[in-house]
Amino acid sequence: MFAQLAQYNDVGLFLLRAAIAAIFLIHGWPKLSKANEMAAGMGTSKIMVLLLGSVETLSALALVVGFYTQLAALLLSLVMCGAIWMKVMKWNVPFSAKDKVGWEFDFVLLFAALAILLGGGGALGFF
Repeated sequence: MFAQLAQYNDVGLFLLRAAIAAIFLIHGWPKLSKANEMAAGMGTSKIMVLLLGSVETLSALALVVGFYTQLAALLLSLVMCGAIWMKVMKWNVPFSAKDKVGWEFDFVLLFAALAILLGGGGALGFF
């Protein structure tokens, strides 16, 4: 229907990468800067929080600059699988709820990362 827009495929993929990167930077940085507080809130160890924060932050930076985008997307997909597992199995969070954040946001991030993993990140980037 909009065949003429196909010429902007790389721009669209860059925008997707940038959006995912922004989200993971915002969620990854506190894990690095406030690891003790985050570990207590998540019910996990400080080392696990630091590992997650490192993976999230470094993968986000890789996505935004176009460096090993598929590897970054794979790592973020694994992080999101873990996040969904924790919400469903450990915290009993529903997919969507009125009184709390469900795992629908995690679901969208998982599939956005999978789209980049399977389709590539496009040609735009610094590397």
